[in-house]
Amino acid sequence: MGELTATSTAVRLPTVLHVDMDAFFASVEVLDDPSLAGLPVIVGGSGARGVVASCTYEARAFGVHSAMPSMRARQLCPEAVFLPGRHSRYAEISGQLHRILADITPMVEPIGLDEAFLDVAGAVRLLGPPAAIAHALRDRVRSDLSLGCAVGIGRSKMIAKLASRAAKPRADRSGLDPGPGVVLIEPAVEKAFLHGHRVEALWGVGPATATRLHGLGVRTVGDLAAIPEDTLVRRLGRASGLHLAALARGEDPSPVTPDRAAKSIGHEETFSQDLVDPVELEGHVLRMAESVATMLRGTSSAARTVTVKVKFRDLSLQTRAHTLDRAITTGGAIGQVAAALLAGVDPGDGIRLLGVSASGLVAGGGEQLSFDLGDGRPEGAQSATSIEQSWQDATAAVDAIRTRFGRTAVGSAAMVTDEGVRVPARRDAPWGPSE
Repeated sequence: MGELTATSTAVRLPTVLHVDMDAFFASVEVLDDPSLAGLPVIVGGSGARGVVASCTYEARAFGVHSAMPSMRARQLCPEAVFLPGRHSRYAEISGQLHRILADITPMVEPIGLDEAFLDVAGAVRLLGPPAAIAHALRDRVRSDLSLGCAVGIGRSKMIAKLASRAAKPRADRSGLDPGPGVVLIEPAVEKAFLHGHRVEALWGVGPATATRLHGLGVRTVGDLAAIPEDTLVRRLGRASGLHLAALARGEDPSPVTPDRAAKSIGHEETFSQDLVDPVELEGHVLRMAESVATMLRGTSSAARTVTVKVKFRDLSLQTRAHTLDRAITTGGAIGQVAAALLAGVDPGDGIRLLGVSASGLVAGGGEQLSFDLGDGRPEGAQSATSIEQSWQDATAAVDAIRTRFGRTAVGSAAMVTDEGVRVPARRDAPWGPSE
């Protein structure tokens, strides 16, 4: 049935599942437009600064993969069909997926739109062993959603995630290998399975850490496990060294956490041309602040920290953040903070990406506020207090109008374009501009 198994006397059954949809965004596009079936479809920004968000296995056969620059993807696969993506549609299908998962167990931890962890320990008596649950889950996703998914099973989230990768289809010029679909890692083979992976497969190993580990002769997780823990602590610092040493031993204590609260809400865009005009940049940041505020209120949250993210022409990155005494929810207040932060950034030769995010999230609103932007705010900037208080009634009216007539029925001046009011949705343009 496609499981990787071994007999074991381990006392703890592998009950953590990682469900990962196959080429999710691209597969949804093919589902909605059957004429795309069999074609190399790429979802992402098709412009010079775009990146690949998702692609069908027909595109992967040419070496295309997610996060690849779109220009490179076009070189590898000139006949690819580029689509800009429809986040609202993917969110709709994701909701259907998570309802299926919730029918199995309430212990579901969503990870983005297309993947989730489940702990099925409480469902084994009713639904059978984890492998049977995984196969039944795949069958239901196929029958109810007409989409495919891979399921990995292990004693920890890390092992389950690596197992789902092993369960996925593979494509190259010779054709498509559908993969096993379900991979179960029993405790007896867990260490051998884990140690065979490249060290970059571990959580927390980014390019910089990988380079330092390579300097120690570490290429695989097995190599890492052979390094004394005190050596890793000296080279990587105590927190990172201990963390990676534990992961190399297969120790991942993080539990499956249902209903995990969002840590931040944000919106960012890559521009087709670098921007230097402060007025134009401020207009963009105010528009993004409105979008962030709308999403905040949609989750009944307020935020204490506002962050502005800037990427320059030379690809260097700068972030500026301000934390307030109390939480805010309105676009006016978030925009005021964001604009003040942006005013302290020198655009230099040009800004190619701009983003606004809100963090330090709390439930509810931000009434009875008593804070401002501090001594470092731009000259003449109003306090966020007065902005938040004066905008609360207006914001409530705007939300009511959008609920009745649609999200583009009304908006601030910063949202007005030649095509009417534009209210950016979450991840409206996360993959760069299209041609």
